[in-house]
Amino acid sequence: MSKWQFTKGLHDLGLGSYAYLQPDGSWGWSNAGLITDGEDSLLVDTLFDLNLTREMLQIMRDAVPQSENIGTLVNTHANGDHTFGNQLVEGAAIIASAAGAEEMAELPPSALAEIMRNAGAMGEAGVFLKKLFDVFDFEGIELAAPTETFSGTTTRKVGDKTIELHEVGPAHTKGDTLVYVPEDKTVFTGDILFIEGHPIMWAGPIANWVKACDLMLGWDVETIVPGHGPITDKTGVQAVRDYLTYIEAEARKRHAAGMSVMEAAQDIAFDDFSSWGDAERIAVNVDTLFKEFNGDTSPPDIVQLFAMMSKLAA
Repeated sequence: MSKWQFTKGLHDLGLGSYAYLQPDGSWGWSNAGLITDGEDSLLVDTLFDLNLTREMLQIMRDAVPQSENIGTLVNTHANGDHTFGNQLVEGAAIIASAAGAEEMAELPPSALAEIMRNAGAMGEAGVFLKKLFDVFDFEGIELAAPTETFSGTTTRKVGDKTIELHEVGPAHTKGDTLVYVPEDKTVFTGDILFIEGHPIMWAGPIANWVKACDLMLGWDVETIVPGHGPITDKTGVQAVRDYLTYIEAEARKRHAAGMSVMEAAQDIAFDDFSSWGDAERIAVNVDTLFKEFNGDTSPPDIVQLFAMMSKLAA
């Protein structure tokens, strides 16, 4: 059993690192991280809207004086629940992978706000979107894009502490990044890890995601902060890896049998993963895998996928 409680707020990981958690870790309820040394601080991700991010930053400032002036913000990937609060981290250098930065521009906050305003005309997909995201406020958010990008691996200094940034996408999205603090035996994974919830693979290929899990399993780490869900250790990494290899094998069987994406999504049994939340995401995962099996590089049909997930969730 983890020594960490999955409760909302700031959790001191020791050695100057902190996790900000948002139960229950489902759609939009993401985690963030803070790394400090001396007077310096680095923030890992912001939250889905300005109200949530403003609250998080105030809690950090009250508990950790170094967070008053955050020098660096790392966005682990492009999704809005990890980037839409960027504008509130004033004066910070914003770093992301080049692929992640490019993807951020594809769905800026203004576009998601418009989608939510028009969700009523989107049928079943719109009903599901409103169920998931009506609690968040996307109005008035301005995209604060990365000011620095990288490809592959780079490092950043926080005081005397070296932070390693490892690009492991495309996997969950086009430009996923792991934030590794070797000195603290800690890694902030973004959405390469969903703990106690089904991962969702918008980009793939799945081999890159499995490789990212193997990378973490090979590191000397004790504390792992996922993009969603409770703080974990290598057992959480292994569980996600097991899930990925399982659904790949199961999807491949059904692809070979000529099933449709929806038929396969409904047919796959979750067995060891039956207690995980957001099982409807299997529709996206199967769609991405089928495209990979077919050599199809076309973008996903988001409206169709949300309609499928709505049916599965019901």
